[in-house]
Amino acid sequence: MKEKQLSLTHIIQEPKSKTGDKSPLLLLLHGYGSNEQDLFSFASELPDNYFVISVRAPMPMQPYGNAWYTIYWDGSEAKRSDDVQAAEARDLVVQFIDEAVDAYDLDAKNVTLLGFSQGTIISYAVALTYPEKVKNLIGLSGYINEEITAPKEDHSVYYKLSVFSSHGSQDQVIPVEAARNTVMYLEKLGISSKLQEYPVGHGVAPQNLIDLKQWLQQQP
Repeated sequence: MKEKQLSLTHIIQEPKSKTGDKSPLLLLLHGYGSNEQDLFSFASELPDNYFVISVRAPMPMQPYGNAWYTIYWDGSEAKRSDDVQAAEARDLVVQFIDEAVDAYDLDAKNVTLLGFSQGTIISYAVALTYPEKVKNLIGLSGYINEEITAPKEDHSVYYKLSVFSSHGSQDQVIPVEAARNTVMYLEKLGISSKLQEYPVGHGVAPQNLIDLKQWLQQQP
C-alpha cells in the first residue's frame, strides 16, 4: 500500500497481523528539528497488529528538519514556545487522525499517539483536549503545556485513556521534573499513567523501547 495524499506528509508500516476488521492506528510524532524518519526507525520493533504512521511536522527548519511550532531561544536555553502555532499543530494532528482513519480504513476507537519531546507535548494536548480521539498515549521526554491544553471538566471522559511516559534522569533539555509533574497533572484528571525513568539524557534508551512495547501489548 502506498501513502495517501493527506494534510501531513507521512510514511506508513502496514500491520504484520490483524486481529479484527480494522487495524488500530499508532501515530508517531517526532521532536523539534527532526522528521518522520526518526521515530519510524524503530517501527519494526512495535507490536505487529498496529498500522503505524509517522508524520512530518508542518514547519520546515533551516538548514534541515521540521518543527511543530517555533521555539524562541536565549543562548542555549529555550526561552518560550509559540503557543498559537502549537495550538494550530494540535488541531492539525486531530484533523490528520480523522483523515488517516478514513483513508486507510482504521479503527477510530483504537488510536495510540507516540511522541518524542515536542511531539509528546503535542500528543498530550491532543489527548487531553480531544479525549474522544485517543485511546493510548506514549510520551517520551516531554511534558504537558497547559497553554495549549484544554482538559474537560467532566473527568469521566478520560476513562479509556492510558498513558505511558518516560524520561531521562539526566535530561538537560527538558528536566525530568517536568515529566514527574505531568504524572501528577494526569492523576488529577483521573488518568491512568506510568512514568519510567532511565539514566540517559534527552533521548530514548534501548530499555525504554522494550518497556513501551511491553506496555502497549498489555493494553486491551
